[in-house]
Amino acid sequence: MKEEILKLVSALGEAGVDSGVLDALCAAACKKLDGMLADGVTARDCADAYVPAAAWLVMDWLQASKGMDGVTYLSAGDMTVRREGGSREHSLEQRAMELMAPWRKDKNFVFQGVRG
Repeated sequence: MKEEILKLVSALGEAGVDSGVLDALCAAACKKLDGMLADGVTARDCADAYVPAAAWLVMDWLQASKGMDGVTYLSAGDMTVRREGGSREHSLEQRAMELMAPWRKDKNFVFQGVRG
């Protein structure tokens, strides 16, 4: 599965990054996603979502490390860079988590009894 993720990252525009860095980030993305999977669910069970989600995590981390975090528009002629006010709600990582939602452990649910 790692090869599929690396191919997707390269196809999405991160081909110039050192292969050792990509391998390490890919392994970290897989570890993060594996830790979120619901009991009994494997990466293969949800590969159609897992592969792009892992690739998006890698790309998000690379963008953040390059100072591109929050950049929503970039132009070369007369150099224009537009950066949103630090909002991460539409980050690739957030989108990856939304994509994996059906296969993730439910971490945000709390059930509290009420005495009658």
